Formats: sequence, structure tokens, C-alpha cells
Amino acid sequence: MLNCRHKFRLLQNKIELLAPGGDVDSIKAAILAGADAIYCGLNKFNARNRATNISFDNLQAILSLAHKNNCKVFITLNIIIVDSEIPDLIRLLNKLVNTSIDGVIVQDLGMFYLLSKYFKSLKVHASTQLTTHNEGQIKFLSKLNVERVNLSRELNINEIKYLTTIAHNNSVLTEVFVHGSYCISFSGICYISSVHGGNSGNRGRCSQPCRDQYLTTAASNNFPLNLKDNSAFFDLKELAEAGVNSLKIEGRIKKYHYVYTVVNSWRKQLNLFQNKGKLLTNNSDLYKVFNRDFSNAFLKGDISKDMFIDNSRDNSMKYLAESIDSASELKQTQAKLFSEKNDFKIAIEAKIEKLSINKAPLLISISGDIGSPLQVSVITPDFSFVILSDAMLANKGSEALSYAMVEKRLKVLNDTEYYIKDLELNSLQANVFIPFKELTAIKKQILFKLNGKETIDPITVPVFRKHKNKELKPTLSVLIDSPNDILHIKAISANIYYQLPNCFKDRVNELVELFIKNKELIPWFPSVLIGNDYTLAVDFLLQIKPKYIISNNTGIAYQAYKNGIEWIA
Repeated sequence: MLNCRHKFRLLQNKIELLAPGGDVDSIKAAILAGADAIYCGLNKFNARNRATNISFDNLQAILSLAHKNNCKVFITLNIIIVDSEIPDLIRLLNKLVNTSIDGVIVQDLGMFYLLSKYFKSLKVHASTQLTTHNEGQIKFLSKLNVERVNLSRELNINEIKYLTTIAHNNSVLTEVFVHGSYCISFSGICYISSVHGGNSGNRGRCSQPCRDQYLTTAASNNFPLNLKDNSAFFDLKELAEAGVNSLKIEGRIKKYHYVYTVVNSWRKQLNLFQNKGKLLTNNSDLYKVFNRDFSNAFLKGDISKDMFIDNSRDNSMKYLAESIDSASELKQTQAKLFSEKNDFKIAIEAKIEKLSINKAPLLISISGDIGSPLQVSVITPDFSFVILSDAMLANKGSEALSYAMVEKRLKVLNDTEYYIKDLELNSLQANVFIPFKELTAIKKQILFKLNGKETIDPITVPVFRKHKNKELKPTLSVLIDSPNDILHIKAISANIYYQLPNCFKDRVNELVELFIKNKELIPWFPSVLIGNDYTLAVDFLLQIKPKYIISNNTGIAYQAYKNGIEWIA
């Protein structure tokens, strides 16, 4: 029998191709193109509100279709949740926990808590919105039973390799975005859209102001914040050597033909590499669908102005024009490309149509007489079974068995990959009774047969109580970022927070001395601490050992927790 650690190493060997699914057609396209897994959002609680998304009713049929094609499905619940949404969230999780979903993708730390306490059977993935970029964050997430973490797009290959080793040592898998849009800021801590127009990216409403046209800059740029698209198509060998478990394609707003083209290209690249150790040298198919040109600058650690392109629109025609000299030849080639695209869409549509997401019908027959058990016969397109009640049917009780009563008790079956097509009670004696708990037990047995696992009872919405200490009073806090400010506020009765720099290089000794001389200072750590800056920040923390710290970086929070230092988020 394999031990857990050995099974985990075996799991690392196969690289997963993870595709976006913004709507049903895109999900089908990803399956057809050879995706190993798909991530998609429901109508609520996901960071792509502009995508079509899918209904819970469609989800069950999608799960059935995907699993028949050896493809996993992950649901994105990757926005920040507010208090008023918790009851709805709990109701959704109560339903998801009884599906065959392969994982949920999460950003909100409160949701991590709810999942780890009440929904332990659901596999949890840390969203890119958590912008995970240092080892402390991975260890923190491991404590919350996270199975997989999406590493920040801003990391270079050496940082990815190091963090993947840390992740695997803590039984966590890693995934990396390899194709699609770059963001101008770190995911989860970009507030441009929120400030610009009140549309929070952390609530699924990013309006993408970084793609907008602004006043022409001194360098004659009209789209100064517009980055090229991410593409690691030729970096597969390095990613494999880094031990990355999943390659993630961005694009839940993109349509089916885009998804099919990109997934198909990556499927060919992965197959060639895994079977023969070679790589394709031609990525021209990726240029035939929407792109802003491509860059792998973050992965290479080569951050420069070459990452930007002064046009946020589709670059496919421009790319085509660069390889053609004459205008007449360009016109002919453009017409040919339009024709090819149209023919391609029609061909993919025909394939998509053949993939059905219709639920499978259930034929249910209820029979029995007084003194005998209630017999429930269930027929599906693939198998059939019979369930008998433990108690015998009686001639008296609370409510006689009827069509309406049985239908009401069994309607939950419609929330599975099946639906009740026909419910027949012709062979049931009239005016017979059975305890309600027997019907509940039969319902659970049917669900077990259909889902292949025990049904988990719904939890009620947890009640979070107010702090009992009525003597707590508000206090003044002041945030400073310069030693010169200390003299001006020492006489003020306030908490003095000191904003630490984003870069700790060559400054640790200076900062340690500042905090030792000024014991009243409370360190405020930055949100992003990558590589050496994280190591130096931890070193600084352990040298000064403050009473408490402030930071949104859970990596620093984890180190503070380990050393008995309180943390304010």
C-alpha cells in the first residue's frame, strides 16, 4: 500500500492542463481540446461577473460530461464575501458538498475558515487573488488544509521552483498561469478599478481600466498601462523542471473558439514534451485568436518597457501584417484568415453540439402493501436498483403516502446529475402510512447509489457573536513612514504604526536600530514580500520581537504566529 507522501510524489509527475470555462460552450470546447481540468464560475461568488457563467442546474450535467471524459471541474468562489452573503454562501456550499465537484477556488480567508470547519470533504484551492509569493504564505495556507495554491504571475522561474519545493514539502500542489492576460498590479491587491469607477476587482467587477486609453504620454503612448499577454509556451521544460503541477490558461470571458485553440495548442505541446521530451517551435496558432502580443518577461525576470504594447485591442491581424510586404497580398491573406476562422468556428460548433449536458432521466416506481416494506425501484439509463424500507407499511400514521408527498420528499434528486422523469405509484396500496424518517433514509440511500458517496447533511448558518468586553473604547492610531515623523508625534497619545519599506535590502540593521530606540513603534509590513525581501523581513521581525504587527501578508503573519507575536490584519 502506498503511503501518503509517495502518492503525493506520484501525483506531481503528471502536469495538469487547466482550462477556463466561462460558459457551457467554452467548457465543452475545453473538453474537446483535451483539457485535464476546467475552472468555471456559478452565477454568484466568482471574480468574473462579466462571464456568462453557469447555473447550479447546469453544473451537475457538466460534471457528468467532464468526468466521463476524464476531466476535472473546479468551481471559482474567489471573491471577498461580505456578512450579508454568508447565509447564501452556506446554502450553496451545502449543495456543492453533495456533488462530485473536484475542488473550489477561494480568496476570502473567512471562507477558508468555513470550509476547513464545516465542509472538510471539499478540496480547496488558493486563488490567484491571494497573490501567493512567499513560503510563509504557503505554510499558512497549508494550515487551512489547502490542497493547491496558484502562485503569483509576477514570480520568475527560480522563485516558482523554490516555492514549489516548499509547497510539496507541505503537501500542497502548485499551479501557474501560462497563457492569457497579465494584470498591471498583483492580483487581489489592485484597487484601480474600485477607485476609478467603484467596480471592485475583489468583488468580481473589474472594469479593466489598465486597458483604457489615456492622455498621450511624453513617450507618445496612448495605452500606458496596457501589458502584453502572458505566454510560457516555449518555457514548458523549465516549468516541468520546477515541479509545477498544473498549467493554467486564463480566459473565462473568452469564447469557445479561443478556448479550443489555446487549449489544443497547449495539449499538443504537453503531449510532445511528456512523450518525447521535445517542444514545438511554432506558436502561430496562438496568434490566430485574440491576443495583445505575448511576453514571458515575468517568468524570465526581465521586467522592462518591452512588456507593454500601445494597443489593447486584438493583435492577430497586426501580427499577420508584419510578415507580409505587399498590400494586395495582405488583403488576400486577411480574407483567407477570416474565412479560416469562420470555417473553424462552424466545425467546433458542430462538435460542441454533439456533447450533451442534458441530465439523465430517472424512472421511479413506488410499491407495497400493509405489513410489507415500502419498495422503491429506480431505473437510470446505465443501471437500476431497488431499495426497501426498514419499517413496514401501516394502516395509520401522520400522513398517508401520496404522489405529492413522495414527490416533495424526493425532489432533491433533481439537484443531482439526474432528474425525475417519471414517478409512478400505481402498485402502492391506497391509504398506507410510513414514518417520515423512513422516507428520509430511502432518499439518502438513493442519493448514495446515484452519487457514489454518503450524503452530507446541511449545516445551519453559524452565528458570530459580538465581543463581550463592553469596556473596549476606540483609540487614535497614526501611520508614519519616516524617522523624522517620530519626534512630531511622541507627545500624542496614540498607537504609532511605522510603514516598513517594500524593499528590505541593506536596510535591516538600520530598521532594527530604529525600532530598538523607539519601543513604541508598531511595525506595519507591506503586502508584497518576495524572495530575499521576505527573508530579510522575517529576520527583522525576529530581531525586534514586537508585541504585535500589522500586515495583510499572511507569510509574515504565519511567522509572527509561530513566535507568539500577535497580528492585526
